[in-house]
Amino acid sequence: MKIRVLIVDDHGVFRSGLKAVINHQADMEVVGEAEDGEKAVALTRELLPDIILMDVKMPVLDGAEATSRILSEMPGMKILALSIYADDGFMANMMRAGALGYILKGCDTDELSDTIRRIAGSRGI
Repeated sequence: MKIRVLIVDDHGVFRSGLKAVINHQADMEVVGEAEDGEKAVALTRELLPDIILMDVKMPVLDGAEATSRILSEMPGMKILALSIYADDGFMANMMRAGALGYILKGCDTDELSDTIRRIAGSRGI
């Protein structure tokens, strides 16, 4: 059974690249994409992905707030924060909100894939 991934990022080109990388993995598939946190909450309810790749900074609703809302409704949901910012403040906000990990957008594809597998296979916090 494949790991079902929801990608949440406000940059369409980046989402397309992530989707290609993830769908290239034999054990993963992208089941949806959202360009802001509000749409991420709605799509999570609808699609029930195994893991959400959540951008930190987005319009409408940022990653930390979207993560909090999703986890208040679905406490077992697994969220991996994804950001260009290596700043400890962004990481701390996402972890406080309930993200199970934090990975930089500049990571290589093996690191991303391995991290998705690790988080998807975890039992959560």
